[in-house]
Amino acid sequence: MTVNEEKPLRAIILYDRKTSGGSTDRLIDAIGHELFENGAYVEKAKCRANADYSFVKEFDLVILGAPVYYLVVSSQLLGALVQSNLKRCLRGKKLALFLACGSPEPMALTLYLPQLKVHLFTNRILSEKIFAPDQMDDPVAVEEFVEEILTEYEKADKPRHGSSQLQWDDDAAEMVDAMPSFISSKIRASLEEYARMNGIKVITSEVLQVARSSPMGF
Repeated sequence: MTVNEEKPLRAIILYDRKTSGGSTDRLIDAIGHELFENGAYVEKAKCRANADYSFVKEFDLVILGAPVYYLVVSSQLLGALVQSNLKRCLRGKKLALFLACGSPEPMALTLYLPQLKVHLFTNRILSEKIFAPDQMDDPVAVEEFVEEILTEYEKADKPRHGSSQLQWDDDAAEMVDAMPSFISSKIRASLEEYARMNGIKVITSEVLQVARSSPMGF
């Protein structure tokens, strides 16, 4: 699938890895090359936990990826989501996620991807991929991942007939993000349902306060 040539998709791959020039680097380059072949403008940046990620706002699509070491996603990527402004700069962005992992895929989907996704409730995640060691240099696996990203991006980019996508302002998003992770996703879903029922297009802190006192009891 080739993206719109008049307005090329701007994509950035934010990644972490411990060994330069290894299989993770080759995988990242392959993903970037496949996106480029489909007409996208692509950059990549290695994560640092305390970096400034304001530049992310310039991109339409952000791909987050890293290897897993000792049951934990590589630390600089996770650190950036917790310690820096990355999480705030990702608000409203369309994302794709990948992990390089030797564990069985069900385990990776259950234990490792949630380490990233718990920080990304405000985002549309277009595709998730676990790359096993034998897939790291497999062009077919990379092609399928990129194809799914571009297909889902195209769907998400089309406005829905008769409706518009809900948006969150920064204050409301921060209030929900500050809640314990095991309830924040439920609160978010309930607020979005409340907004749809009441014709609200932007969820603000004021909307959150009104919803709390509504009969729905948020």
